[in-house]
Amino acid sequence: MAGNTFGKLFSITTYGESHGKGIGVVIDGCPAGLVMDEKFIQAELNKRKPGQSAITTQRKEADEFIINSGVFEGVSTGAPINIFIANKDAKSKDYDNLKDVFRPSHADYAYEKKYGIRDYKGGGRSSARETAARVAAGAIAKLFLNHYKIEINAFVSQVGQVVLELPLNEIELNHIESNVVRCPDSETAKQMINAIEEAKEQGDTLGGMVTCIVKNCPVGLGEPVFDKLHADLGKAMLSINAVKGFEFGSGFTATIMKGSEHNDEFVVENDIIATSTNFSGGIQGGISNGMPINFNVAFKPVSTIMQQQQTVNKEGEQTNFEAAGRHDPCVVSRAVVIVEAMTALVLADHLLRNKTAKL
Repeated sequence: MAGNTFGKLFSITTYGESHGKGIGVVIDGCPAGLVMDEKFIQAELNKRKPGQSAITTQRKEADEFIINSGVFEGVSTGAPINIFIANKDAKSKDYDNLKDVFRPSHADYAYEKKYGIRDYKGGGRSSARETAARVAAGAIAKLFLNHYKIEINAFVSQVGQVVLELPLNEIELNHIESNVVRCPDSETAKQMINAIEEAKEQGDTLGGMVTCIVKNCPVGLGEPVFDKLHADLGKAMLSINAVKGFEFGSGFTATIMKGSEHNDEFVVENDIIATSTNFSGGIQGGISNGMPINFNVAFKPVSTIMQQQQTVNKEGEQTNFEAAGRHDPCVVSRAVVIVEAMTALVLADHLLRNKTAKL
């Protein structure tokens, strides 16, 4: 199986399965001398871990990590960093009924046909459990970005048909963690939670949107042809489980605007060149321009629903299927920190590409 590595200079390789002994990540290219704030890394993992609220899966995983290499006396050495997270609450028997059937809208059928073998217990590598390894690596990338005062904040801006209507410049980013759905507006958050609880009672699921804002990104990150900054951000986001769409800046709204409406005019503010608007989303020509970077990530409804569905078995016979076990009715609240982690990994990689970054 190829495709388990992401990044060029600051790169990660994740490993492990949802119901195996555990999952982990090898981080290569982290500069030497970075202080490993283990409390911060654990706090990031806690934002993603299952069982954190009534609107998430009730699988109980502490997601406590072990650093096996690349760190000496609490500081990175420049060698590969290996982090391992044990699986402690996998109930594999919940998946016994999946051995011979393909779940609708899951990776089961594609995996079986591509590899000729499939880990049906929890989905193996196709499980979103793998993203815990990304969050651990992303936490280290964030510690690196802190030296450049780069801030990354993601939040839930939509759940089903409930949409956060506030403009980006009016979002109170310090309110993101004030509720379980991670929406920075309390009234909208209540509506989102109600919508998730209603879908859960019906044995159904909801999709949604995560919005991300990056502040203090320096000018010049990104390569102008195939490695455009927004292209790498798009690949990072589309690699996350359940993601169906990515748009940055004005996104698809740009298609209905005129050039005179969409162009970001340059201005000088406090002796700094900026733009009067930010439809470009902080990226022009594939390169960061110093303005805040903003983008949206669309998540589909969770494919595992607690309703009977039609499917086929390995013999190609039509059959009925009903899921069992513990599953999220909506993933967006747990996906916020995953979006931030993948953003941090992209920016850390491009910082190192842009110049030889030293702490």
